[in-house]
Amino acid sequence: MAASLQAAQDWITGNKLPLGEYIAGGVDRLTKSAPWLFDAVSDGLSALVLGFTGALLAVPPLLMVGAFALLAFALQHSLRLAAFVGLALLLIINMGYWTETMETLSLVLFATLTCVLIGVPIGIAAAHRPWLEAALRPLLDLMQTIPTFVYLIPTLILFGLGVVPGLISTVIFALPAPIRLTTLGVASVPRPLIEAGQAFGASRWQLLWKVEIPSALPSIMAGVTQCIMLSLSMVVIAALVGADGLGKPVVRALNSVNIADGFEAGLAIVIVAIVLDRLCKTRSHD
Repeated sequence: MAASLQAAQDWITGNKLPLGEYIAGGVDRLTKSAPWLFDAVSDGLSALVLGFTGALLAVPPLLMVGAFALLAFALQHSLRLAAFVGLALLLIINMGYWTETMETLSLVLFATLTCVLIGVPIGIAAAHRPWLEAALRPLLDLMQTIPTFVYLIPTLILFGLGVVPGLISTVIFALPAPIRLTTLGVASVPRPLIEAGQAFGASRWQLLWKVEIPSALPSIMAGVTQCIMLSLSMVVIAALVGADGLGKPVVRALNSVNIADGFEAGLAIVIVAIVLDRLCKTRSHD
């Protein structure tokens, strides 16, 4: 019996399916068939991200801190939140990580905007088409559970070192959140609301824009917030392939076992996460 089991195991291991070779061959064909396309995409995305980063850095830091504090008050009508945002960003300036923070903010905003532009329409379509939602579910599970270094390798080969492979990998990792939460929000719109809109003669587009999206907006915004948090969690990993930002000092601190620098850079990432999370929440009534 044991010999039979060992023979079966030997046969299984001796007839390995070449799944990895198929993926590697596909990536190799892409790099050889259209290198100009990936170079153009890489150059275009790099110019956009670096241009936006340059625009953020062109504003004096103290003026930018005031702008963020005013934005927090305008969005949430909370003096406490505005004061917290101002003091938190002043702490980042004090620690000497303002430039890296603006680089990280640029990467996170571009990744979030891309995820929202792609994820929200797909989520709406999936909410109206159960077959599409069922087809997307295993793909989204794969995107969320596969180790990020796995798809960082092909993006690095296709787009080279720099911010672009980090940006694309961040989008792949964060995209399932807005798709899932948009689908949940639109699918959870109360049926009486839809029937009321239909009773008043609303078309499908009017129902979508005036009934379904407003009702699903809290869930959609939760997806945006999740997307921001997931993008920030990729900052350190993106730094490994050349993306600028707060991930670089963390990687340097790890390589040199520098606890002080690692803690300060990590604290700056936490501050950015808290500020963006508070700005994206529904208005507080404090």
